[in-house]
Amino acid sequence: MKLRSFLLAVFCCTLYSGFSQVKTDSITKKSSEVVSNKDSVIDGKLFSTEKKIDAEVDTTGVKSLKDLPEVAALDKKWLEELYSNSLFDTIYKSVTELKYEPVDYPELSTDTLKARLARLNARTPFNVEYNESLESVIKGYLKHRRGSLERLMGLSHFYFPMFEQAFDNHDIPLEMKYLAIVESALKPRARSRVGATGIWQFMYGTGKEHDLDVSSYVDDRSDPIKATTAAAEYLGRMYRIFNDWDLALAAYNSGPGNVNKAIRRSGGSKNYWNIRTNLPRETAGYVPAFLATMYIFEYAEEHGFRPERPEFQLIQTDTVHVKQMISLNHVSEATGIKIEELQFLNPAYKLDIIPKVAGKTYALRLPREAVGMFVTNEDRIYAFADAEFNQREKPLPKAINSDTKTTYRVQNGDYLGKIARKYGVRVSQLKQWNGLRGNNLKIGQRLTIYPRVHGASNASKPVKSVINTAGKQTYKVKSGDSLWTIAQKFSGVSVQNIKDWNDISSNKLKIGMTLIVSK
Repeated sequence: MKLRSFLLAVFCCTLYSGFSQVKTDSITKKSSEVVSNKDSVIDGKLFSTEKKIDAEVDTTGVKSLKDLPEVAALDKKWLEELYSNSLFDTIYKSVTELKYEPVDYPELSTDTLKARLARLNARTPFNVEYNESLESVIKGYLKHRRGSLERLMGLSHFYFPMFEQAFDNHDIPLEMKYLAIVESALKPRARSRVGATGIWQFMYGTGKEHDLDVSSYVDDRSDPIKATTAAAEYLGRMYRIFNDWDLALAAYNSGPGNVNKAIRRSGGSKNYWNIRTNLPRETAGYVPAFLATMYIFEYAEEHGFRPERPEFQLIQTDTVHVKQMISLNHVSEATGIKIEELQFLNPAYKLDIIPKVAGKTYALRLPREAVGMFVTNEDRIYAFADAEFNQREKPLPKAINSDTKTTYRVQNGDYLGKIARKYGVRVSQLKQWNGLRGNNLKIGQRLTIYPRVHGASNASKPVKSVINTAGKQTYKVKSGDSLWTIAQKFSGVSVQNIKDWNDISSNKLKIGMTLIVSK
C-alpha cells in the first residue's frame, strides 16, 4: 500500500512538472513573436514603423559652421597644429629643464657634427662652436623630438618668409628666425605662464613700447608681421648694447640687467658659454636650444626630415584694409573660406571680430583667390555684416535663451571651430559665453553653450529629400560664383534659403549645377 502511494505521488509530481514546463515554453514562444503594425498615424500623417525616422536638424542655424563632411576632409594634423598649444608647452618645458647628459645617437658622429657646426659658424654671426653641451642638446632633439620638429618645419614655410623680410629691413641676421621656434613653437596666440604672448612672446609693457596695440578686440603681439617688426627692433637694441648676438639672444629672454649681472659674476667674461652658469635657468638653456634648432633646420635633409607643407604659402595670401566692423564668420560665409583658415591667417583678432576704430587701420589677410571676390562685393558684405551685428546686439539673440543652456566637456582633438559647428553656433559666441580671450582649450574644460540646434551631434543628419524644380526659379552656377554672390542676385533670398531649398550643407559649388532660388 505504501509502495502504491509512493508511486502515485511520484507520478503526480512528474505530471505537474511537465505541465509547468509546457506553460513556460508557451510563454517564451509567445513573447518571441512580434506583431508587426506596418502603419502608424502620427500628427495626422501616415508613417511606416519599419523605417527609422531620423531627427530633422533645425535649419535656422548657420549651416557653414557645422559643415562636418568638409571638416573631415581638412588635414587633421594641420588643424591640430593651428589650435593646439601642446607643442608650445613642450618646447617651453624643454628649454627650462634642459639637460646636458650624453645622448646615445650613433647616426651622428661627433666628428661629423664638429665639421657641420664649423661650416654653420662660418656663415652666421652667432658663435656656433662645438662643445659637449651643445652636442647633447642636438642629439637629444634628433632622438626625441623628430615628430614635433617636422611639424614645425611645415609651419615654417608660411612664417619664415615674413620673418626674413622684417629682419633684412632691420639688419638682423636672418638666422634669427629660428628664435621663434624656441620662443613660441610658431604659435601666434601662444601665452606663457607670466603673460608673454605671441610668436615673439612680448609682455604687455614691452609690446606697448614697440607700438603693439592690445585691446579687447585686437592683440598685435599675435600679429606675425607687426610682432616680428617689434622683435627686430628690440633685438637690434640688445645688439647695440652688447655687440654680440649670443648675448643679445640671452638679453631678449631675460633682459639686459640679468645678462650684466651674469657678466659681473663671471669676472667680466662676455662669452655666452662662460657666463651661462650665472644666468637664470631658463636663459641658460635658451641659446643652446636656439643653436640646436638652427643646426637641425639647416641640416634637415641630411637627417632625413620630411616636413609636410602647409595649406598656405605666404605668397598665396594678400591683405585688404577693412572699412567697417566685420567678423571672420561674416567673411567666411561671404567667401566660402573656412573659419579655421581665416583664424590662422588673422590671429591678432581675439574675438574673431575686426573692429572699426577712428584713426586706426586694420587689415584682413585672405587667400589670393578670395581677395577679388571680397573687394568686388565689399559694400554688400559690409551691409550683410552690419545687419547681422544688429540682429545679435543683445547678449542672447532670440534664437538662443537661457532655457537651452548646456554644458560641454572638452575632449581630445576638440577646438572651438569644431565645437561651434556641433552646436550650430559661432566661435565668437563660445568665447563670449565662456569669457575666453584666446582659442586655447584644455581637455576636461567645461564650456557653457546655448545651442541653436538642440541635441545636435556628429551623427545627426537631415533627412534627404528629392528636389523638384517644377514651377520654381532656378540658377545655373557659373565660374566664380559662391552661395553668397548668388543670393545677392535675387531679392529676399539668403544663403541659408539656397541651402535649404537645394538640400545642401556645404559652401562648395560645382560649375554647371542647377540651384533652386525661389520657394
